[in-house]
Amino acid sequence: MKNYAPYKRILLFFSSLIGIVLMTGVFAYGWYNYYADTMYMVRFYRRGNYVVIGLYGILLLFFSNMYGGIKIGQYRRIEVLLSQYLSLFITNVLYYMIISLLAFRFVSPLMLCGVMLAEMLVATVWDSMVIALYNRIFEPWKLLLIYGERSAIDLIYKVETRRDKYAIYDAVSIQEGFDAIVQKMRDFQAVIIGDISAVERNDLLKYCYANQIRAYVVPKLSDLILMGAERIHVFDTPFLLSRGYALSFDQRLLKRALDLVIAIPLTIIALPFMALTALAVKLYDGGPVLYCQTRCTQGERQFTIYKFRSMVVNAESDGVAKLSSAGDDRVTPVGKVIRATRLDELPQLFNILRGDMSFVGPRPERPEIIEEYKEQMPEFVFRTRVKAGLTGYAQVYGKYNTTPYDKLKLDLFYIENYSLWKDIKLIMMTVKTVLRKEATEGIEQGATTAWKQEMQADEVDTKRVLHEIAEKEEQ
Repeated sequence: MKNYAPYKRILLFFSSLIGIVLMTGVFAYGWYNYYADTMYMVRFYRRGNYVVIGLYGILLLFFSNMYGGIKIGQYRRIEVLLSQYLSLFITNVLYYMIISLLAFRFVSPLMLCGVMLAEMLVATVWDSMVIALYNRIFEPWKLLLIYGERSAIDLIYKVETRRDKYAIYDAVSIQEGFDAIVQKMRDFQAVIIGDISAVERNDLLKYCYANQIRAYVVPKLSDLILMGAERIHVFDTPFLLSRGYALSFDQRLLKRALDLVIAIPLTIIALPFMALTALAVKLYDGGPVLYCQTRCTQGERQFTIYKFRSMVVNAESDGVAKLSSAGDDRVTPVGKVIRATRLDELPQLFNILRGDMSFVGPRPERPEIIEEYKEQMPEFVFRTRVKAGLTGYAQVYGKYNTTPYDKLKLDLFYIENYSLWKDIKLIMMTVKTVLRKEATEGIEQGATTAWKQEMQADEVDTKRVLHEIAEKEEQ
């Protein structure tokens, strides 16, 4: 088969652009046939109409890019469609406000609702066609997994969820030696370099770079720290300067300003929803409405976090701190609803106003759970370099039951690459996260934390898992 990989980005770009144009065309139909005649005192002529329609397309492109609606081939089909629907909803809500301002009155939203439904149909049909064509032209990368002392089975299962894009056909232990691994690489299009020692990883990475072999590398904590390092030059020697602190004074000031600008109006808007949620919790079993718990924020400073109670009263009567597990029978029927919709998190707006938390940052953990994690992983304390957050990088790109080590990596990536725009983007991305059911998956039954028992790499088990996946694929 001819190698079309160099043209992949071009195909995806123009496919996404055509999709945006098609959906903007649907809006243009609604504008010309209804809304253009509702303007106050003035009729829009050719250039004015072009500006209105063009701005709509730009907004749709902006939100589609932010939520991943143009990531065809990179995200799962359902995730691409969900992102497109969310982008259309936000764009049309904003444009309803714009049209109402231009008309100097609240216009009927029915036509815009019809436009949005038609756009969703167009997006579904177009994306399905493009994804079908994409999967036909671009086969999944044939991958070789290189693993070390830690078990690679969990990583295999994660990659398997995107079988349409990545396919691990074989795995090799680093213990087999550099020459044997290089020999095996020749039969594959790309490699995944797992959690192996830095020395061995560097040798393999240099070989891949020299021979133009695509390499997916699982980063170490030191890699993430260096991502935020400053590039400086002393004479003719380049340096990477890691300062050892998280945010500068001006960054902290802007971050706090953003928190207040968003939290104050949002708290006012959320008050009716909080009242209804409190009433539902109280009426169900008559217990307390709020659940107060000690958590840690910046510098491991302890504070009291507020949430609507989603579990039965005295859920931890045995005195053992434990996270919610999958199918946890301590969660009430009302609790399941408010957890799924994130309504239980609304009282944390008051924590933000008090300054205990920020909108974006690592989720606050309980002191006893932090101590347990630190016994296995002392670097876990790095997460407390910034204030705890209502949402964060690990919440947007991870799940509730993501392992502490992976959470630490995600949070460190956020800390070392902080910017005000990143905070704004993560806040907007949280809307999409709320709609993802897997984001609320609990930990395993019988466990008290998200920490998974460390397993030694077993070549027999790794080969068995790959064999089972291959058999399932054939069926």
